Amino acid sequence: MFKSAIFNLQEASRDQVQEFLNSFDTVLSDCDGVLWINNNAIPGSAEAMNYFRKLGKKIFYVTNNSTKTRSEFAIKAQQLGFIAEPEEILSTAYLVAHYLKGIGFRKKVYLIGSSGIADELKAVGIRHIGIGPDNVKPDFKSMTTAELDPEVGAVVVGFDEHVSYPKFMKAASYLANEECLFVATNTDERFPKSSSIIIPGTGTLVRAVETCSERKALVLGKPNDYVRKFLESFGFDPTRTLMIGDRCNTDIEFGIRCGFQTLLVKTGVTSEKDLERMRIERRPPVPDVILPKLGDILNLTSS
Repeated sequence: MFKSAIFNLQEASRDQVQEFLNSFDTVLSDCDGVLWINNNAIPGSAEAMNYFRKLGKKIFYVTNNSTKTRSEFAIKAQQLGFIAEPEEILSTAYLVAHYLKGIGFRKKVYLIGSSGIADELKAVGIRHIGIGPDNVKPDFKSMTTAELDPEVGAVVVGFDEHVSYPKFMKAASYLANEECLFVATNTDERFPKSSSIIIPGTGTLVRAVETCSERKALVLGKPNDYVRKFLESFGFDPTRTLMIGDRCNTDIEFGIRCGFQTLLVKTGVTSEKDLERMRIERRPPVPDVILPKLGDILNLTSS
């Protein structure tokens, strides 16, 4: 409807807003930076998502965050006022388990990640090691092959607050075997910020392991092909699907690759300055429509 227009929906007429709402049957939404930041819902976001559901839209929560299981994400969403079920959550922790189970993986995973991935792997019967701190020792360079598990057949990298030099050493050493799989949840540069403190994202860790292993990871999260193929299994019409996100190089790029309509909100990573540069340069990926925050859609429908 507003193809790659970076159109501010607040400037639309009431008829245009209604036409926009009638143009999609399925809503896919990113979570961090769109619906909430940390443990706080962004004002109006729950009401907006629940409004879409009331209109009869099919809802999916599509997140690159790998720190929780689908059930944990659903509980968090519910506590913040969203109507959500585990089956509607598509997280990268779940995608990792789904992918490895789908290819018949039988070995053990060395995991640079958190309990979300660990629990999803456990749920499908895949063994793993590596969770938690692996402290740097004064003689860390003396690590030997005896400290490596011969059963490991895959290295998985997600967000890990306990990342350390020994973890990078082990990951690279496992990956020296060309038969060892290398899988990553996502390559997001940073988390949406609620203060002046920058929190490096999973992409920081993935790039580090890629550098020291001299290998490239299979990345499962947005905007990559695996999540697109997974969503295709639901059989909905791409042209009548809306992807909502807060960053152009993952959420909006993903929507464009899939043939979805795209809505960018300015409550997360992509800033007004970024958008202005995109307008001037017409540099893809650019969203179809924008809003300051998702909850603003409610003001447009009631005006």
